[in-house]
Amino acid sequence: MLMMSRRAGETILIGDEIEIVIAHVGRTRVKVGIRAPRELAVLAREVKLVGDENRAAAEAASSAAWREVAARWKSASSFPLPGR
Repeated sequence: MLMMSRRAGETILIGDEIEIVIAHVGRTRVKVGIRAPRELAVLAREVKLVGDENRAAAEAASSAAWREVAARWKSASSFPLPGR
């Protein structure tokens, strides 16, 4: 990990296309601006983690729901239908 000291208004370049701008330095926070190509996703790490957790939960719920439907269908198909 590279550690750098920067003041408000100074920038950090990453490659030729990404620029990190230190917009404001407060007592407990630093405001950072990021200039990057539109096709490059720029997210706060916690936003990505929440999205990953939501996708995993939805996938697990979907799998559980399909297993329940399959189990119900299997148990329902073992009973003879009236008139047969």
